[in-house]
Amino acid sequence: MYVFTQKISSGPEPTLTLALTAEERTRSRYRYRVSSGITDSELYLELPRGTALRDGDCLGGDDHAQVLKIVAKPESVLTVRAAATTQTALQPPLQLLRAAYHLGNRHVALEVGTDYLRLIPDPVLESMLHQLGVTVIAETKPFQPESGAYGHHH
Repeated sequence: MYVFTQKISSGPEPTLTLALTAEERTRSRYRYRVSSGITDSELYLELPRGTALRDGDCLGGDDHAQVLKIVAKPESVLTVRAAATTQTALQPPLQLLRAAYHLGNRHVALEVGTDYLRLIPDPVLESMLHQLGVTVIAETKPFQPESGAYGHHH
């Protein structure tokens, strides 16, 4: 079993890759089994409490023998975009700002892109978003929510 205890910013090339959902990337202690095609390996993350992993982060252990690269695993998401034909008087950037405001008011984990918002599927929120006049698309994509006002930004 490989034990990974810290994020590393430089060092040897990654020897292992682990694809995790956004929720899994917030777990500081967890055991995973990965297959490299030939063999299975058991990995244990033992990170400081509150560690949030991002796509591309690398982890190392005390032995420095292995480097683990974290990859954002595609998962079910709702992607919100400004409506092509607007049902409201709001311009597209304001449509997204309004949607972000209402989602933030509900403390929803949210990925913010230049022309989209992304969140975990929720039928109540999806209905609200449709009422706001934005386009909502169910997709399978990597989800990279904002770390929040008090988190570390990349």
